[in-house]
Amino acid sequence: MKEVRLGIIGLGNMGVVHARGIAEGKIPGAVLGGVCDEDAQRLKEFSVPGFARSSELIHSGKIDAVVIATPHFSHTSIGIEALEAGLHVLVEKPISAQKADCEKLIAAHRDPKQIFAAMFNQRTDPHYLKLRELVQRGELGELRRINWIVTNWFRSNAYYASGGWRATWAGEGGGVLLNQCPHNLDLWQWIFGMPKRLRAFCALGKYHPIEVEDDVTAYMEYENGATGVFITSTGEAPGTNRLEITADRGKVVLEDGGIRFIRNEISTDEHTRTTKGGFAAPETWDVQIRVSGNGGQHREILENFTAAILKGVPLIAPASEGLYSVELANAMLLSSFEGRTLELPLDAAAYESFLSQKIKESHSKEKKVVKVADDFNRSFGT
Repeated sequence: MKEVRLGIIGLGNMGVVHARGIAEGKIPGAVLGGVCDEDAQRLKEFSVPGFARSSELIHSGKIDAVVIATPHFSHTSIGIEALEAGLHVLVEKPISAQKADCEKLIAAHRDPKQIFAAMFNQRTDPHYLKLRELVQRGELGELRRINWIVTNWFRSNAYYASGGWRATWAGEGGGVLLNQCPHNLDLWQWIFGMPKRLRAFCALGKYHPIEVEDDVTAYMEYENGATGVFITSTGEAPGTNRLEITADRGKVVLEDGGIRFIRNEISTDEHTRTTKGGFAAPETWDVQIRVSGNGGQHREILENFTAAILKGVPLIAPASEGLYSVELANAMLLSSFEGRTLELPLDAAAYESFLSQKIKESHSKEKKVVKVADDFNRSFGT
């Protein structure tokens, strides 16, 4: 195979971005082979075969791989059908709306020759890459506390009214945790690993007339005793994006596009054991880690997906790893509704039962849709 014929399923905001980039030749080794959307008007923008149903594109013979950019719940069924048809698959975040569906989707990937990836584009950001490197190399020593305040995901009422599926249990399966924060939750587990337990507080429609969560505070505990606090919201302006990690060898703060490492000259543990003073903390070096740019983002993930198919290069974001961000989101919601601390791994069946009940109560069919005119690229601010 000299080039990959990519098909796009779902020409909403994100699908159009992907399709245009491929059609304009911005992804080396990839060509746009076909597009799919229920809205026939959207198909007219692209001079390739267009299909109203995902099954038609999947079995058309026009594509070698598919990018799934549809509402969350359909990621599972479309992904399974595409994998079983022998296609390579790249699925938008989250890979599914709940852990049980993630497991079904991942189980359908049985052929190691098929490339199965997820659109976790924040993994290409050099700031997070550098932070992960510091953690994995042991530069920080044992982690003690992680705090991430990520409230610069602001959304207006007009945004939520722009789609009948948005901010509903039946359409999205959740709110900020399932739509905006899969990126941050993926980075959290990618850099720090999964916690052993968590307790969360999720406010439904606190700032918007929606039925799902738009404000979350979660507390997490790790096997080694480290703790974490994750705070997010779509209702705060101006928002904050500050990630702070405290460890035995010092503290790292990622904020405003910079990384500051306040490094202890002697580890906290050693200083605590050996110092004769009662109050003085270890002496420190103040290190500004130079990192620039935001990485290739969506384009780089598409390039990597294509290169994995053509050349066998390792994936930046294997779809199987998409399970963990969904599990964290699900656990936070279930913990909040049940008012208790949950042990991880999450009981997928328990969450499935909870979500099924919320879907029955959902008002998605009654929702009035109002089109919004805005630049979708502004949503990539986090």
